[in-house]
Amino acid sequence: MSKVARRGKDTAKQAAQLGNVIKTYIKAGKAAPGPPLGPVLGQRGIAIGQFCKDFNDKTKHIKPGVPLPCKIFINPDRSYDIKFTTPTVSYFLMRAAGMHKGTYYPGRQTMGKISLKHVYEIAKIKKQGEGLELVTMETMCKLVIGSARSIGIQVVRDLNAEELGPFLEEVEEQRKVTEAEFEAEKLEMIRR
Repeated sequence: MSKVARRGKDTAKQAAQLGNVIKTYIKAGKAAPGPPLGPVLGQRGIAIGQFCKDFNDKTKHIKPGVPLPCKIFINPDRSYDIKFTTPTVSYFLMRAAGMHKGTYYPGRQTMGKISLKHVYEIAKIKKQGEGLELVTMETMCKLVIGSARSIGIQVVRDLNAEELGPFLEEVEEQRKVTEAEFEAEKLEMIRR
């Protein structure tokens, strides 16, 4: 066999190995054999019950229900390796702002407020992630602030309870109006 053919065969093997990576979000401690996870793993010949048990055991130290970005590496012998990272920045931001959803109109509508202290703490957690060791803390904080703006969270220097209470009431009213407008637009589009 020539060198070129051998390299081609090695490249094909590497490509096949890369095709056996599943990227997904699974809630900590709540992996279940049902859809959407069960069918994806079943197609690749993995014991779904055993996978769920392993995943839930590995994530029992994390608060249940936290969505974790996961990579599942499937080996040719149908064994697997699970690697998960910290939750997404948007998850941390919405938890810090007390929000359940982001804004319908990013950049034009503010639905929450957080302080710079929150930004720093989120950046510190995310900096511990794989491959982010060389990123400076300042850059990580800027990334967190950019994400906050994109989901409708205003970053302020200090946050006190006197100004936060009226703001949250105003935001709740604004969210109800926006959701009503959004539903009306959806109905109008369906009627066309």
